[in-house]
Amino acid sequence: MLFHLLYPLHDAIPVLNVFRYITFRTAGASVTALVLSLILGPVLIRRLREFQIGQVIRQEGPQTHRAKAGTPTMGGLLIMSASLVPTLLWADLRNAYIWIAVIATAGFGFVGFLDDYLKIVRRSHHGLRPRYKMAWQIVISVGVGVALLALARADLYNTRLVFPFFKRVIPELGPFYVLFAVLVLVSWTNAVNLTDGLDGLAISVFAVAAAALTALTYVSGHRVFAEYLQLPRFSPLTGELTIFCGSLVGASLGFLWYNSYPADIFMGDVGSLALGGALGTIALLIKQEFVLVLVGGVFVLEALSVVIQVTSFKLTGQRVFRMAPIHHHFELVGWSEPKVIARFVIIAIIFALFSLTTLKLR
Repeated sequence: MLFHLLYPLHDAIPVLNVFRYITFRTAGASVTALVLSLILGPVLIRRLREFQIGQVIRQEGPQTHRAKAGTPTMGGLLIMSASLVPTLLWADLRNAYIWIAVIATAGFGFVGFLDDYLKIVRRSHHGLRPRYKMAWQIVISVGVGVALLALARADLYNTRLVFPFFKRVIPELGPFYVLFAVLVLVSWTNAVNLTDGLDGLAISVFAVAAAALTALTYVSGHRVFAEYLQLPRFSPLTGELTIFCGSLVGASLGFLWYNSYPADIFMGDVGSLALGGALGTIALLIKQEFVLVLVGGVFVLEALSVVIQVTSFKLTGQRVFRMAPIHHHFELVGWSEPKVIARFVIIAIIFALFSLTTLKLR
């Protein structure tokens, strides 16, 4: 909105020419998101307490978490507001990639909102039935896949797969890319959801991943950098997504201010599903679907720990971890909650830095 209102005036007011630069608008979106989070946070927490919208703790979870019952939840509404509003303010709204990212994030967030709402109404940790929750995630993912397919037919996207370290391996999926998009989006929404179990853990790891994606998005959308680094520059629309990524980083840091240990508010499924959907959508749009496994390595480990635990128990009756997801395992072996969070964030930073090395190792 600001781009459309102010940039056209740059002939009369030369200083407004800065609005043409993605770097300037990304910085503006990041700061706007951070400020919105910090300002709206106390208001939302107060309202949630007034309406008694508190977290319901699973009985089978760690005993130390029982004291968290009643902490305001659905804080993902703050994350979504603080990231989507700055995106719409600072981005070029003629860009189709921006709308796909915004609508997908809002769609997954809405599914999470329904899940959180039912948990609160029922006073139970059971929200949407798993099959309904999965069905809605698939519906939204199919919508994203179909939109990408339409862009590919308009020569604004490419349905080839790009593998890190193998620049000549680029298979074409064609219509089957929709199924691949569903796999990516459903996997990442649930991976982030599983990681959201400790105060500040999911949002800290997400902030690191979003920062790495901001760098990847910028260089992917920059003609000179993309050619030098031999990145797949399939569309001139890519660069504008940097503004969306920057908004996510700012919103994450602002939310972490209130979600850090001990948390004043939890993000709930409305936050975790929205953030997972945002990660997956960005990776699809910039053709870094496989690099995302490195960018969000902690999320992958959390999801794998659940898969391993469930598979092992069903096949052998034995558990590999004391509790899954794996962050609970480390709690039960004696690590304090802040120590688990700090060490997982360090691991997330290592994964993110390693993912950036793929820019040249192709």
